[in-house]
Amino acid sequence: FRSMLVPVILSGGAGTRLWPLSRELYPKQLLALSGKRTMLQQTALRLQGLEIAAPVIVCNEAHRFLVAEQLRQLAIAPQAIVLEPIGRNTAPAIALAAHAALKASQGDPTLLILPADHVIRDTVAFHKAIRIALAPAEQGRLVTFGIVARAPETGYGYIHRGEAVGDAFRIASFVEKPTLERAREFVASGDHYWNSGMFMFRARRYLEELERWAPEMARCCRAAYESGKADLDFTRIDSKSFAACPGDSIDYAVMEKTGDALVVPLDAGWSDVGSWAALHEASDLDKEGNVARGDVLVEAPSGCYLYSESRLVAAVGLKDHVVVETKDAVLVAPKDRVQDVKKL
Repeated sequence: FRSMLVPVILSGGAGTRLWPLSRELYPKQLLALSGKRTMLQQTALRLQGLEIAAPVIVCNEAHRFLVAEQLRQLAIAPQAIVLEPIGRNTAPAIALAAHAALKASQGDPTLLILPADHVIRDTVAFHKAIRIALAPAEQGRLVTFGIVARAPETGYGYIHRGEAVGDAFRIASFVEKPTLERAREFVASGDHYWNSGMFMFRARRYLEELERWAPEMARCCRAAYESGKADLDFTRIDSKSFAACPGDSIDYAVMEKTGDALVVPLDAGWSDVGSWAALHEASDLDKEGNVARGDVLVEAPSGCYLYSESRLVAAVGLKDHVVVETKDAVLVAPKDRVQDVKKL
């Protein structure tokens, strides 16, 4: 790589649809949901083998010691752990990370933006997509990764690709979460990708575009970062300036407006583990399609996700259900209704 690639790991989500396991003070990215390592740790580890700088982490202030400890267990020393006093969505979080990366490095580093709560099974394909994205990102493009759609998902936004630019594509349009009928059309067309929430661009380039399309947000983020202070290994940003910052996703604030957006296709066994059904799909299933974790006793179940934290969970003849037991709460839901868990 010609310029140093700085991974930015966004660890700010609350993971409400994975309640009761994922809680405000212990959200899904800090849990070991799909293996022995937590999702944050898996995100950091899947970068091994790439030529990268130390990562920048953006997380909720309340999670700072959990995040620092999980990275310490991997012997990863981040160049910054930026603490958000309140969540303002991804566009401001990435702006804070860009300021932190610029402060820590000489020149204008290229940022690889990664949410901390994704599952990616094929690391080789993931690395290949990163290498494809690097050249256009270094030349000033804002690159996103589009997941090759295998099924008509209605829970994801889509990216409609335009003409090819090398191994990437211009973005014709971003599409909101579709109806099932439209989602089927998108998958059949082959030119629509799931919006992954992963990006690559140069730090200054992102801040320029933010300034252009969301000047108030850019101003608040710069003020909040510059008025912040170092606290042990953490960067505490100024909460008063940040509280005044408008909240928005990078998609709305920048990617949908910029003329320099490209999409690189990614087919790497990706999941955002956005629900119990998605976690069920991303897990290793037995021959009847079940996942049983913890002290679980079953008789003739099929297509179920069964999780016990502290007590015996027993189920007879259960089909396509999620049962999750924790010390202070039990969730039972049909798998096709798990998106409604956040209403609880």
